[in-house]
Amino acid sequence: MHRSAYEQMELCVKEYMPTNRRHRVVDLGSRVSDKQSVTHKDMLGQHDIDYVGVDVLDGQNVDAVMAKPYRIPLKSNSADFVLSGQAFEHIPFFWATMMEIARVLKPRGMAFITAPSRGHVHDAQDCWRYYPDGFRAMAAYSGLELREAYTDFPPMTGIRHNYAAIDAKHAYWGDSVGVFQKPRRYRRLPMFFVRELTVWWANRVGGLQNTPLRKPVEGRALCGRPADVP
Repeated sequence: MHRSAYEQMELCVKEYMPTNRRHRVVDLGSRVSDKQSVTHKDMLGQHDIDYVGVDVLDGQNVDAVMAKPYRIPLKSNSADFVLSGQAFEHIPFFWATMMEIARVLKPRGMAFITAPSRGHVHDAQDCWRYYPDGFRAMAAYSGLELREAYTDFPPMTGIRHNYAAIDAKHAYWGDSVGVFQKPRRYRRLPMFFVRELTVWWANRVGGLQNTPLRKPVEGRALCGRPADVP
């Protein structure tokens, strides 16, 4: 987890998570490698929490392994907060995951999601980059309320983003942040049918293993460029 993403999540915790009562916190995509030195759990030291780290793979900082990639192994309406940092770009069918987050959240429970808006392909499966409107779409589909959406866009030059002005050391990934809240009166019945069909199909497909990445047609990289530009 890079520093800016950690600080973005830390700001969510500071702003939205009260310290005067106990919370059940689910960390979705919690597994850390030997190279990582910090986790979301580290920022929760001032809170009284029941922490559950969830991931599709077992490992360090994982309390519950997802037997199916789009079914969180927790009861409905059981989590006060769901945190997910730098995981959603690796989830092929993220809308199914959002439906599951909505399921496990208690009414008025909140989800904090951070994900990159730019940057190179990393890890074996890197599917998405996110903007604020992407978080709006996720909220609309899952029936959650969108409390906040932010992207660390490059500075503007006129009407365009100046990508050359990016601070590549500290802001390379252009973090996007979405804060969601489950309504007190969540539309349980219609969302049940939408969720179960969505999650069933996502789990049936599983991932990208049966869809090979084909080599692009020669000349793709030259489209739109003057002939004298290499």
